[in-house]
Amino acid sequence: MTARLDPGRVLILGAGPTGLGAAYRFQQLGFDNFQILESAPSAGGLAASVVDAEGFTWDLGGHVQFSHYAYYDDVLDAALGGEWLWHERESWVWIRGGFVPYPFQNNIHRLERDDMEFALRGLERAAARRVTRAANFSEWIHATFGDGIAQLFLYPYNFKVWGVPPEQMGVSWMGERVAVPDIERIRRNIAEQHDDVSWGPNNRFRFPRRGGTGAIWQRVGELIHPAHRLFEHRMIRIDPKGQTVTLANGRTMRYDTMITSVPLDVLVESCDGMTPKTRRAARSLVHSAVHILGVGLKGPLPVELARKCWMYFPEDHNPYYRVTVFSNYSPENVPSGAEYFSLMAEVCESSFKPVDHTALRDWTLAAMRKDGLIGDADVVSFWHRRLEHGYPTPFLGRDEILNQLIPTLAEHRIHSRGRFGGWKYEVANQDHSFMQGVELADRLILDEAETTYFDPARANSGMFLRR
Repeated sequence: MTARLDPGRVLILGAGPTGLGAAYRFQQLGFDNFQILESAPSAGGLAASVVDAEGFTWDLGGHVQFSHYAYYDDVLDAALGGEWLWHERESWVWIRGGFVPYPFQNNIHRLERDDMEFALRGLERAAARRVTRAANFSEWIHATFGDGIAQLFLYPYNFKVWGVPPEQMGVSWMGERVAVPDIERIRRNIAEQHDDVSWGPNNRFRFPRRGGTGAIWQRVGELIHPAHRLFEHRMIRIDPKGQTVTLANGRTMRYDTMITSVPLDVLVESCDGMTPKTRRAARSLVHSAVHILGVGLKGPLPVELARKCWMYFPEDHNPYYRVTVFSNYSPENVPSGAEYFSLMAEVCESSFKPVDHTALRDWTLAAMRKDGLIGDADVVSFWHRRLEHGYPTPFLGRDEILNQLIPTLAEHRIHSRGRFGGWKYEVANQDHSFMQGVELADRLILDEAETTYFDPARANSGMFLRR
């Protein structure tokens, strides 16, 4: 294909899904005046994986592969070929000492009678008084699901996962992330005692046979010509006026156009010449940190976990909001030669929800034992990684701030996209992030409009399968 536009020298900061998406598309279009800079030794960013000293593989979070885009699927097929395992999703909520299938509201028949009736009454009242617009996420939860499910699950869980009171969160981000209740379906499930687990865009997903999620991005990175990849090159300053980047190794590089997935707050702080108003806007962005805790175990997998993929934990006695049975994703995620399994927990940290780092290991293991997740197995590995940028919070006023920051950077030919580069959780999955890079490359070369970042509802509608 012949390029219609020339963006000049393109510098891509970050070899995560977004940067690799842009690089892959540039290369596909025959445009070769680009360079990827990555601070880590290999590709992946927040989608990388780690093998610990005992031979257990861990992802940087509970990642799975499901897609809104045929183009994305084709690239992953090209990268990994047939090296995939497919899974039917089984996600559950652990509450009141028992498991309830997800979505929680469709399966309240699993609760004790008093809790079930409390939840159902709230759902019926909410349906009778449906409001058209909620002022914040907390109001939306109560108006949509009623007081019962709000108190039992949705309010405590969402505070636990976001680390921000739901009253301080907006409502524009949810889309397909939350299943809106169907009262007749719920009544039927109660009458038939039926487990209803089919909802969601990721009810069937795939996972690499070996190497964890990070293997995907290492292999996608290998599809980019080596001349365009520079690892262990960390940006420390950007001069937008002079169009230069200063690296930690002292090197300075010039650019005409920049694509970046560096967290937006960090990016603006790194840019010289930004106005006080712009810096204040960037500093007002809200995010939470996440602790990833990998527990490697030797012994029999508890029977109740045999088919489970991940579990949600809304209660206070455990620190984690989600635990993934990571060995169920692939047998290669644990050492060979003995009976092993692995659990990967995620714990949110924020100014509203501080975490005692020194007590986290003991608290996690004690809670896992109490919750029946460890059984008779022995703990042989404990891996811990804290990610400062874990979740880009969809806080009240977020869209107004992004509508200021993204165009301001674009005026300097700096295009910020991706999970934290774009700060839109509703399009922050790996497929979204990769396609943000692809679509930006198309805009810069072919003058085509971007969809995923600027129209998340369409991107998530199921009707938008690019190419």
